[in-house]
Amino acid sequence: MTVRHTRRAFLSAATMMAAALAATACGSPQDTASGGGDSAAPVKVGLVYSQSGALASYGKQYIEGFKAGLDYATKGTGKVGDRKIELTEVDDAGDPAKAVSAAKDLIGKGTKIIAGSTASGVALQVAPIAAQNKVLFISGPAATDAITGANRYTFRSGRQSYQDVVTAKSFIGDPAGKKVVVFAQDGAFGDANEAAVKAVIGGAGASVSSVRAPASATEFTPFASQIKAAKPDLLFVAWAGTTAPAMWQTLDQQGVLSSTTVVTGLDIRASWPTFGAAGSKISFLSHYFDGASDTEAAKAAKAKIPGGTIDLFHPDGFAAAQMVVRAVQEGGDDVDKMIKALEGWTFDGVKGSMTIRAGDHALLQPMYQAKLSGSGTAFTAAAQKSLTGDETAPPVTQMKG
Repeated sequence: MTVRHTRRAFLSAATMMAAALAATACGSPQDTASGGGDSAAPVKVGLVYSQSGALASYGKQYIEGFKAGLDYATKGTGKVGDRKIELTEVDDAGDPAKAVSAAKDLIGKGTKIIAGSTASGVALQVAPIAAQNKVLFISGPAATDAITGANRYTFRSGRQSYQDVVTAKSFIGDPAGKKVVVFAQDGAFGDANEAAVKAVIGGAGASVSSVRAPASATEFTPFASQIKAAKPDLLFVAWAGTTAPAMWQTLDQQGVLSSTTVVTGLDIRASWPTFGAAGSKISFLSHYFDGASDTEAAKAAKAKIPGGTIDLFHPDGFAAAQMVVRAVQEGGDDVDKMIKALEGWTFDGVKGSMTIRAGDHALLQPMYQAKLSGSGTAFTAAAQKSLTGDETAPPVTQMKG
C-alpha cells in the first residue's frame, strides 16, 4: 500500500467551492480545567474505534494518542475541575453497524460525548446518530471529506482527504499548464483518488490523466512504460494491497522514479519497508510522522506514548482529548455550549496550531512534505516542508444539519 491512509473516500468534486476562513478564537487546552455542570459526577465519554479488523493498527495509535492527550490537557489529573473523565471503549471492528449500535447504547446510558471512528464508513454512519440524539461527536482518523459540515454536532480531530491532495499539489508549485498522471488500481479506491486529483490539481489548471491497473495485476512493466511515455510533471500514486512492493520495484527499475516527481502518501511506520529501494526516491505527502514537529504537545505525547515514537494517527487521538476537555471545561453537560466552545477554537496540538473552522467544523492544521532515507526495515522520515493550516484549508462546506 502506498496511500493507504487515504483509503477512505477522497473528496467529491461537489465539495469544491470558494473558501472563506471563519474567525477563530484562541486558547490552550491547558489554560483552565474548572469545568461546568451541576455536580462532581463523572463526565462519560464513549470511544468507539477499531480495536480489531483491518484498521486495528490505526485504532491502537488513536487510543494511545487520546490517553496521552487527556493526560496533557488535564495536567495529569484525568479530571476537569472535580469531574473525572470516565472513558468507555468499544470495538467497532471497522463495521458501521457495530459502531451505530455502540453509539446508541452509550447514548442510552447518558453519554453526551462520542469520539473515535477510525474508518470513514463508520464516521458517516455515527454522525447522523449524534445529530438525532443531540450529542457531541468527534470523529478521529476517518479522512472522508463528507464529515466536514455533516451537522453541527459533528467535529473531527484528524485531517481530511482534501488536505492530502492539496499537499500533493504543493510539490509542483503552480499547477497551471502542468501534466499530472494518476497511477491507481481499478475500482472504487482508484476512482476516488483520480476524481480528487482532477478536482483539486486539475481544478487549479493542470492537465490530469490516469494509468489504471487491474487489482489482480502482478506485472507492472507495461504500466511503467505508459507512465514514462506520458512524460508527466507529477505522478500521483494511489495503491493498496500486497502488490505494492512489486509495483514500486518496477517503477524504480523502469526509470519512472528518476524521470519525474512521484508523490504518494506516507502511511504508518510499519509500512515503510514496503517501498524498498524506491523509498528514498519518492516524495511523500504526510499527515504526521515522528519528528515532523517539536511542539510542547509533541514532547508530551512522546513521553506518554508506549515506545516513545509518535506515529501517523497518534496526533488524532491527542487532539480529540484536547477537544473533549475544552468542551467540558466550557460547556459542562450542555452540548450546545460544548459546540460553541469548539467552534472557532484555535489550540496547540501535536502538529502545531490547529483551528476548528466555525462554519463547517473543518480542522485546519499543518501538513508535510516528507522524504524517506535508509533501507530494509530501517527507514527514517524527514520533513522537507511544512504547510500551514491556511495553505491546506479545504473549501468551506455548507453545514448540512
